[in-house]
Amino acid sequence: MTTTVEQVNETLKEYIDPYLETDLAAAHCVKNTQVDGEKVTIDIELGFPHQGYEQTLSDNIKEALKSLADDVTVNISSKIVIHAVQKGVQPIQGVKNIVAVASGKGGVGKSTTTVNLALALAAEGARVAVLDADIYGPSMPRMLGITGKPESADGKSLEPLVNYDIQTMSIGFLIDDDTPMIWRGPMVTQALEQLFKDTRWKDVDYLVVDLPPGTGDVQLTLAQKIPVSGAVIVTTPQDIALLDARKGLKMFEKVNVPVLGVVENMSTHICSNCGHEERIFGEGGGKRMSEEENVDLLGSLPLDMSIRQLADDGKPTVIAEPDSRITELYTDIARKVAAKLALKARDYSNKFPKIVIKND
Repeated sequence: MTTTVEQVNETLKEYIDPYLETDLAAAHCVKNTQVDGEKVTIDIELGFPHQGYEQTLSDNIKEALKSLADDVTVNISSKIVIHAVQKGVQPIQGVKNIVAVASGKGGVGKSTTTVNLALALAAEGARVAVLDADIYGPSMPRMLGITGKPESADGKSLEPLVNYDIQTMSIGFLIDDDTPMIWRGPMVTQALEQLFKDTRWKDVDYLVVDLPPGTGDVQLTLAQKIPVSGAVIVTTPQDIALLDARKGLKMFEKVNVPVLGVVENMSTHICSNCGHEERIFGEGGGKRMSEEENVDLLGSLPLDMSIRQLADDGKPTVIAEPDSRITELYTDIARKVAAKLALKARDYSNKFPKIVIKND
């Protein structure tokens, strides 16, 4: 019996990608299917970076088609596009997508999660930048092991500092470590806008923003003036953290920024001496919140001393321990974030010419 293109495409629809949570055809990832006798060739174009996932996806597709053909070639590429943002907000030069990482309260490991997610996206093959929007308590310079001050070629804009292939900007580069930021709200929001718009970002697929905790001036400025493609909420299983995380989630919903999902940090602690596992902050809080608020639980991360130590030393887990279980968890979450964003509406505004009316 001769295999047809239609048979291949119909069989492909039965395979549900774990990150897209739909079949590849429905996600518009199947770009070409060819059948030449006993040989099948499929071209897949993902909307998210795939470097560490390529072999697994190829093997899964071949397994799904084994009843139709033994000789299957799968060509996988990725194309990261600009996705829709809030209406009336102008795009930022050099940046395709902005992903805000937020928490309702401090102390839940948001900044550590931000930096490791950014590094995981870069390891998957994306061009990534991080903006430290925590004006009062900037931590990205230390976590990314970056010192020095940004250069300005024209006296108006700033060059991002780079380490681990991550373009980075932070108010921490512009002040001394022990200088407190004694600023009122309007000064903070103006500084934030300048950090976003006056930095010369270079062909960035994902600009990951580390927001300060809460739902105040910085978050409102981000929602009203910065083109945000999606948000990630970081919480712990603790009831009080979940209460505040819900406020952050509701804030993004009110300003029409899609919440891509929730990350539950410090979900479990494993004793380094005896191996006993204990859920010291409670159990199932992130899953419960995701179900009640109808958002995805992107993943759960352990309370592990090495995560904190490595971030403090300027060499986060994804860089220091690339083959570890914790890095695997960060990578899985990063893929889910990028895949969920890939399913969002595209921004076609830059495809249309600008209409200018002149009076002669």
